[in-house]
Amino acid sequence: MESNTDNTTLLAMLESMLRIRAYEEKAAALQAQGQAPGTCTAVGQEAVAVGVVQALAADDLILTNHRSAGHLLARGADTGRMLAEVMGKSTGYCKGKSGSLHISAKELGVVLTSTIVGAELSLATGVGLALAMERSAAIAVCFFGDGAACEGAFHESLNLAALWRLPILYVCENNQWQAFVHRREAMAAESVGDWAAAHPMPCASVDGNDAEAVYAAAAAAAAQVRSSRQPYFLEARTYRLRGHYEPDDQHYVDAKELAGWRGRDPIAALQARLLAQGVLSAESLERLHQRVAADIDNGLAFALASPYPAAEELATDVYA
Repeated sequence: MESNTDNTTLLAMLESMLRIRAYEEKAAALQAQGQAPGTCTAVGQEAVAVGVVQALAADDLILTNHRSAGHLLARGADTGRMLAEVMGKSTGYCKGKSGSLHISAKELGVVLTSTIVGAELSLATGVGLALAMERSAAIAVCFFGDGAACEGAFHESLNLAALWRLPILYVCENNQWQAFVHRREAMAAESVGDWAAAHPMPCASVDGNDAEAVYAAAAAAAAQVRSSRQPYFLEARTYRLRGHYEPDDQHYVDAKELAGWRGRDPIAALQARLLAQGVLSAESLERLHQRVAADIDNGLAFALASPYPAAEELATDVYA
């Protein structure tokens, strides 16, 4: 594939993907060691998070779901504050009160993370309406999975966004799994985009394991939403390589299917492409891995050294 993205952007995307992978593997390891609660990872989906977020403007707003770490880190979240939040420490983004499933970071434009399947779709309508009423140049970006697309909120949200002409970019991370149930067991359609097109709004589909393709598709989609002030639907076809919720041995997953998708690992693919193109050398790639590992280690040290919230803060910041 001939690259249309500048090398600086590609390298930044690779580093972000590596950081997300390392962070989520560390979070899962902490859970296995009893140092952190269980969490939902999105290992294997890094190209979607990074490709889409890389295409956004600084004032755009993000709503996401229980697999949110990639979106937050791609947006610039600090690994130390993220790990502190997961571990219930006061230095976390929500002062240790959200855990891994409800992190919001106003300073990053991440309005909310919701573990309620489809909730971000319902709330995106309100955020999009607010942007329209304020005549803002920003857009709202709503990340959700194929499982959420099977909820009634999916159709309600897209219908109102099309009817009211709201500046929302809907991003479906179709990772083939709805908790412990395969997409084929819960969806009659092969593509979520077929449902979205009926509302109507522009729709596109992209290989969610190709970071550069996701970036190009998201940049085009965001530009159209920004100029038209109307919704757009982007479906990224990817695969979740770890289980639904840590710990999870994935006994319900077809071993051949999983192996096939592991062979399409988005990080390995981008690394190989950049090495083949001479953008990366083996030495520079090793330094990149070392920098990411050091960032995770430093973040963990910060989280471990951070205090838990004081008892008198139990009810503070619970309600706005």
